[in-house]
Amino acid sequence: MSTDHRSVLSSAPLWRALIHLCIPMMAGFIVGAVYNIINAGFIGTLHSTALLAALTFSLPVFALIMAMGGVFGVGGGTLMSRLMGSEEAGGGENAPAAAAPSEATEARIRAVSSFTFWGALAAGAVLAVLGVVFASPIAQAVGASGDTLAPTALYIALMFGFCPVYVVCFALEQVVRAEGAAVASMTGLIASTVANLVFDVLFILVLGWGVAGAGVALGLSNLVMAGYYLWWIARRSSHASVSPRDLRVDGPMVREVMGVGASELLQSSFLIVTTLVMNWVAVAYGAALLAAMGVALRISQLPEMICMGVFMGIIPLLAYAHGAGNVRRLRRGVLASAASILGITLVFSSVVFVFRDGVFALFSADPAVIDDGVKILTAMLVATLFNGFTGLAIALFQATGQMRNAAIMAVAQGVLFIPVVFGARALWGFTGVVWAMTITEALCFVAALVLLWSSRAVLTGAGSSEAPGARDGGGTGAGADDGSDEGDGPGDGEGPDGAAPAGAAQHPGYLPATSA
Repeated sequence: MSTDHRSVLSSAPLWRALIHLCIPMMAGFIVGAVYNIINAGFIGTLHSTALLAALTFSLPVFALIMAMGGVFGVGGGTLMSRLMGSEEAGGGENAPAAAAPSEATEARIRAVSSFTFWGALAAGAVLAVLGVVFASPIAQAVGASGDTLAPTALYIALMFGFCPVYVVCFALEQVVRAEGAAVASMTGLIASTVANLVFDVLFILVLGWGVAGAGVALGLSNLVMAGYYLWWIARRSSHASVSPRDLRVDGPMVREVMGVGASELLQSSFLIVTTLVMNWVAVAYGAALLAAMGVALRISQLPEMICMGVFMGIIPLLAYAHGAGNVRRLRRGVLASAASILGITLVFSSVVFVFRDGVFALFSADPAVIDDGVKILTAMLVATLFNGFTGLAIALFQATGQMRNAAIMAVAQGVLFIPVVFGARALWGFTGVVWAMTITEALCFVAALVLLWSSRAVLTGAGSSEAPGARDGGGTGAGADDGSDEGDGPGDGEGPDGAAPAGAAQHPGYLPATSA
């Protein structure tokens, strides 16, 4: 890792680090959201409702494919950051471990990143075969029928055909971010978006391939992104590797990577269930409600994506601080992220709420859609606040290797939403349906607070067994400070005489999983 990137994770002032890590993530998400609108516009020029429907029906499938990338990317990336931080666990920024990284730890980091790449590629290949063979049944399962079945099945088959590329892209993006290289991560996302626009023009407008053109364009643009990340890792990274020579697979590594990463797959799976249930309930109230939900969702996605940029961007810093046993920096990172999420949500929600009628009128002239949409948008804006804090809690659990807590939060929304929506509809009818998701998000937020309290040792350093602590008989421990956070002292969470807390790991090349 370059000194620049490492200093962002280890010692840069918190707000400077937050801006460095999170702004590029926000930019990448926003560019992607704008592209989704433009992509639908390209298909819209063909004046085919069936083709537009094919794009919509395929969204749950794409979400699952990307979640598989998250299994390896989030699990491998957070483990890499913790291992990098563990090199400094012997005594802060001036410790010998920070100046001369352990050879065993460096080898372990290369092994994790190589496993992340090759594991993602293998999983993507298996999914590709299964998806292409069962494309038509999958299209029917997501709701396609009649005129929409054939184009949906074609688009899904093409999506699965490029599945190894998609899975590898998401995994490699996490590997790059694990080193604190947020700008490189954003560059890959933007390069993919620009390439996608070019390929859309070529395959859809020039060659007239329709939905097949959209599928090929999406796959090739992700190939561009994968190529960029592979180049960056080979030429710019000081720690990561995708070489098969560095591939070393063992039980602890697999459990850590797959255990933490599984929360991504679980979360996406249950979000799909939530979407399908909501659509099934809402359809009973007419097409106006469904249309209003679609518009309100697009509006509320903007603050959600900005908040996502915060809590996803901060993960490498939290994981690094946890690996270093730097309890104060970990805690301050969480608080700074929470303050950012609160400020973003309050400012955006207040502005949109004040001008809600005019904002919604930009998307529809139907009075019924506008009336329903304003009610739904109000509920979604309230839900956004809870969603941002819940996302931060999941990010903290993933960063600190708390597999069980991350998994619980990943499934909480899907599990809670079904009884909430049916119960709210029975009690309050239409209003209950509108506010069901907000109620669910609030309950998830409460669950996150309970889990955070139960695992408070991670943030306080009291009795912590998660941080690596001192190795080879010396050094300061879990409370080693980064030396830059406005008066932070070195004593936070330390044991007697600055020693690591009891139970700190002794293995120089592996940080064990935490299960709070």
